[in-house]
Amino acid sequence: MVKYLFLPIRLIIALVIILNLVSCGAAIGRVVISKPDEYAHVYEAKETVILRAIASVFKEKNIGSNVTINQKNHQVDSDYVVSGDWRTKASAHVQRLNWKECEVILAVTTEKKTETGWKIRRLLEKDQYDSFFSVIDLRIYEEMSRIE
Repeated sequence: MVKYLFLPIRLIIALVIILNLVSCGAAIGRVVISKPDEYAHVYEAKETVILRAIASVFKEKNIGSNVTINQKNHQVDSDYVVSGDWRTKASAHVQRLNWKECEVILAVTTEKKTETGWKIRRLLEKDQYDSFFSVIDLRIYEEMSRIE
């Protein structure tokens, strides 16, 4: 008897989860924003190591073409990569916080071509930025292990 009592509760919970996923999935890429989202993360490394690591990740993940490092401004930028009606570029700024920590501010700009021109859309959420920061973290250790 008790076993059959939990069946409707499980069905209701599963239905709520499915509806939540479907409603969130439809908004991906449709939200028009005025400026790209920026997220920050703190690393324990020198600016030059972090800049090289970020540039390497940009190239590896094909997030933008022609990746350039500006040592003077502590910035890594890429050109747009166009794929159909979408184009993407990335930018990261490194700022020293103290003697051992640097903050990285990352912005991935995704635009969709419309009749009136290119419109910035939100394609990446915070979770995707967090996984991006994790890849950068691993690459920083690889860069630090290289003998110069």
